[in-house]
Amino acid sequence: MRFFSNQTPTLLLCRIALAFSWIYQGAVPKIVCQSRGEIDLLGHVIPVYQWVCEAIFWIGAGEIAFGLLLLLAAWSWLFWINIVSLTGLLLFVLLFEPAMFTLPFNPLTLNISLIVISVIALIEIHKNKTLTPR
Repeated sequence: MRFFSNQTPTLLLCRIALAFSWIYQGAVPKIVCQSRGEIDLLGHVIPVYQWVCEAIFWIGAGEIAFGLLLLLAAWSWLFWINIVSLTGLLLFVLLFEPAMFTLPFNPLTLNISLIVISVIALIEIHKNKTLTPR
């Protein structure tokens, strides 16, 4: 538990929010009940339905693992990977399913919010490094 005690409440909340989002998005719409939206999106790059379903399962498992890393690992570069990944996912949706940006709780609002949470986490990490005596 020492890892958690070394973090500001703001950084810990950022980690929890990001981890929850990645774990939920990996588990529910990808593994527990594969969403039609996920299948349609990946279907743009994978031509065989069964392969799409397999890929979605493994992408979901990867998202769960990434969420756990964001929660438990002390590496600040994970937040940069999060920012780059979410930006890439936004561009992917914009390219293949731009109509999704008109839906409530769409990829733009979700991803921008998660990117901002990552930026807040990076600011907190930087503040901790500059305030910690060497």
